[in-house]
Amino acid sequence: MELEVKTLSGSDAGKQAIGFDFVQENKGNQAVHDTVVAYLAAQRTGTAKTKDRGEVSGTGKKPWRQKGTGRARTGSRRTNIFTGGGVTHGPRPRDFSKKVNAKTRQLALRKALSERIKDGEVVLVDSLKLKTHKTKELRNHILSLKPENAETVLLVSNEQNDDLALAARNLPLLNLVQADTLNTYQVLWPDVVILSREALETVADRLNRK
Repeated sequence: MELEVKTLSGSDAGKQAIGFDFVQENKGNQAVHDTVVAYLAAQRTGTAKTKDRGEVSGTGKKPWRQKGTGRARTGSRRTNIFTGGGVTHGPRPRDFSKKVNAKTRQLALRKALSERIKDGEVVLVDSLKLKTHKTKELRNHILSLKPENAETVLLVSNEQNDDLALAARNLPLLNLVQADTLNTYQVLWPDVVILSREALETVADRLNRK
């Protein structure tokens, strides 16, 4: 399959083959689910923590004698039944990350890109190089490339571009990523994906690895 190539101003610049095979309709859905769940889980810091009775400050003296007071027996002021005592079964630091093997991640990315291309939600441009680092210039280019009803945009470049990074950082509904780190969640997030010729070739190379 071939995609039409546009210039940043929106004019035609030929066609280019996508460079990888589409995933069949009934395959890859579970891979996409597992990969997205793992990605979102990895974003969690897992630093929530409460102090148990051994970590709170307080005396170790027995509050009152064992028998004869009429009150329930207790041996410490640091238990959870007292104000300032420890928390029972509270959150502890943990790692929320999930393991997803490389083949599954590759299938998920292929599936996500296949569906976005089939739905006409991928725009291919000949280059993402800007003349300046001004946000206004990039915004005008985006408006000429994206569909009218699209709000969120993902730009995929092939290499680090300082002018592009500076221009993109002031647009809240736009994300800029590099082709060698592109993941499934990033492909599914926006209304439209805009990538350069070189970025498509890099992604295709990743998807064709055995």
